[in-house]
Amino acid sequence: MSTIDRRIIRSQEAIKKAFVELMSEKNFDHITIQDIADRANVNRRTIYLHYMDKFDLLDKLIEEHIKKLREICETTSDMEILNGSPGWFEYFERHYSFFSAMLASKGSPSFRSRFLELVVEDLKNGYNIREGKNPGLSEDVILQFFGTACVGAVEWWFKNEMPYPPQVMEEQMITLLDSMEKLPQFSE
Repeated sequence: MSTIDRRIIRSQEAIKKAFVELMSEKNFDHITIQDIADRANVNRRTIYLHYMDKFDLLDKLIEEHIKKLREICETTSDMEILNGSPGWFEYFERHYSFFSAMLASKGSPSFRSRFLELVVEDLKNGYNIREGKNPGLSEDVILQFFGTACVGAVEWWFKNEMPYPPQVMEEQMITLLDSMEKLPQFSE
């Protein structure tokens, strides 16, 4: 088992932090590798040792956070969250800089679409949605409707500087999503 040099880890963390800070300050298109290097206090070559370009850096950051959110989905049930286990909103709060930068007007459309895919996947795996249960309502439409609503609620939470604590948001989102399973029953 190989261990990664702590200097490499520190450099990568400094690069990521600098990049997220810059994303919150200006449009992605206007961020240069030199900006990132200056902010991270590393040289450009150090960035290129780890990332092909700023697009690769963004993709790797997005993938890192999506992977962690997916792990939370897979390892934590709604009941555990309601009983105080950390869920998505606590993770969002711990990584406020990244998520607020990604979901703000200057953010990354690719993050929003990846996040929506994850939410829809989680809804599909975690909730009882069947086309036959509600004739005339397509599973795809239901998933997109509730998925987009979830993403919109998260965006609202960040744009309003987290007006409710993470646990309150978790509880309210779970209650709303549970109502999805209680859509009116139509006789067939």
